[in-house]
Amino acid sequence: MSRATWVFRLSLSPIAAKPVTNVASVQTLIDDMLETLYATSNGIGLAATQVGREEAVVIIDLSDERNDPLILINPEIVSGSNKAMGQEGCLSVPDYFADVERYTEVTVSALDRNGKPIAVQSDEFLAIVMQHEIDHLSGNLFIDYLSPLKRQMAMKKVKKYVKAHSK
Repeated sequence: MSRATWVFRLSLSPIAAKPVTNVASVQTLIDDMLETLYATSNGIGLAATQVGREEAVVIIDLSDERNDPLILINPEIVSGSNKAMGQEGCLSVPDYFADVERYTEVTVSALDRNGKPIAVQSDEFLAIVMQHEIDHLSGNLFIDYLSPLKRQMAMKKVKKYVKAHSK
């Protein structure tokens, strides 16, 4: 069944991911997440916890054609360096952007879609996106890094967005 209509997590109750022990068991979830991501006009990454699931799965697609996904199962940031501020947005916090401090270079270890161990090293935009999506697996949103006032402003925008789109 298609999950393209999943609603992204907007509650303040975090969902923490659990490690995947059987890669075959998440194949349908991965397909559904890809369909969900590609159904958005501007999404570049999605974590299973954003759609109410507990599996530690992240998908990212930075390709112009949106046809070259990076699948990360049980991803972990194993190293990071060179912190810098950069603007972020999120499907879980529609129409809100804020500056967040992140490593500009990271190495992530994970399993690929077939269960093969991989290491992804990046000092480009992918480094930021991987950190952002892996944060979701811990139950964190990018607004959790903001001051209480900015976080409150973000949640007001979310509530306004939900109200406008629930009619």
